[in-house]
Amino acid sequence: MTSSARWALLFVAPATVGLVALYLWPFLSTFVKSFQDVPAFGPATYTGLDNYVELAGDGEVWQAFGNSALYTVLVLLGIPLAVVLAALIEQVSRGRTVYRVLFFLPVVTLPVAVGMVWRFIYNGDFGLLNHVLSWFGIDGHYWVADARFTIYAFAAVGIWMGLGINLIILGAGLQAIPKAVYEASALDGAGRVRQFFHITVPLLSPSIFFVTILTVIAALQMFDLIFIMLRSVNNTALADSKTIVYLFYEKAFVQFQQGYGAAIAIVLLIVIMIATALQFRLQRSWVFYG
Repeated sequence: MTSSARWALLFVAPATVGLVALYLWPFLSTFVKSFQDVPAFGPATYTGLDNYVELAGDGEVWQAFGNSALYTVLVLLGIPLAVVLAALIEQVSRGRTVYRVLFFLPVVTLPVAVGMVWRFIYNGDFGLLNHVLSWFGIDGHYWVADARFTIYAFAAVGIWMGLGINLIILGAGLQAIPKAVYEASALDGAGRVRQFFHITVPLLSPSIFFVTILTVIAALQMFDLIFIMLRSVNNTALADSKTIVYLFYEKAFVQFQQGYGAAIAIVLLIVIMIATALQFRLQRSWVFYG
């Protein structure tokens, strides 16, 4: 082995050790446990596909996947909002950085703090949201204590939290669009609205696609908001509002069914992989790499 190769291995070693210890080994351990019955005490026993068979017939799992899917669809609605806001911020001549920093603050805020603040905003008795609605004569609801509203309440917070990183990515994409394209279209009589739909959106589609991938993956793994906003208040909406990751946490770490929880985690991984592959397949028809 040459000296250059040894130095290369030396520099790659820390990252390799981190990947193996923090990603590869936990994945392999979880995969093996998904075929076992792992009690809280005592040795694990091999059960074959029993966990997956039980999972397929478990209505609670299907409901949790449905909640996660609904949350994902709702959070995706924040991407058009981010595109519009990014385009508007790009038109600002002064204070552009200030706007980006303000929108980015939720990204660097602890999820626990975010959940506690929004739990207060959604409070049915003295929450800020119901107080504002009362100004317009609208009766408020118990937003995080009624299963009919919880997923939508979470989605609103998810959209708010995701705006910052989306604006940064989309803003970088907007800056890469040549100004000459807009100038040429203006000479042809195109207005701002037409430029937005026929120039900005098509040329920004690679960034939109990237943001969509990140949003779907993050939304399917949503856990912290439901843990802080529902479990801590111990309300009855939790039973009907669990996401699939929360159900994994409950099975593996509350009920100590680690084998069953591992099976849920593996199925979620497969779902995320399928969703990502499907998006890469569909992007051929709408993403413009000009």
